[in-house]
Amino acid sequence: MDDEKGDTKPASFVAGQDISTLGRDELETLIGTLRGEIARIEAELASRDDSRSAADAFFRK
Repeated sequence: MDDEKGDTKPASFVAGQDISTLGRDELETLIGTLRGEIARIEAELASRDDSRSAADAFFRK
């Protein structure tokens, strides 16, 4: 499980939640986690755009 890997990222985060109780290390970990999620979401959007472009090109023929 995650505990066995030594991960220190928060179990869950909700946008807008109070972060005033988090320590500096926790905040830095959260930033890294959120940047990773942003990259994952951007990759998914790019994949969907590519699929859409391929479908559009196919049906225009």
